[in-house]
Amino acid sequence: MPDPDTSADNRLRKSEELRSFLFLTAVMVPVLTVLFIAAYGFVVWFYQILIGGPPH
Repeated sequence: MPDPDTSADNRLRKSEELRSFLFLTAVMVPVLTVLFIAAYGFVVWFYQILIGGPPH
């Protein structure tokens, strides 16, 4: 017969895993994507300042 504490621990762990997964997929991935795109845009902008403007 399963130990009641183990069952409660498993439910708690699964709940924490679900919250972590939802946080990563709903918050962290979009934030990191926006930051990556912003960083790329900044690099391109700074490169254009140093080199002398957009391509002709």
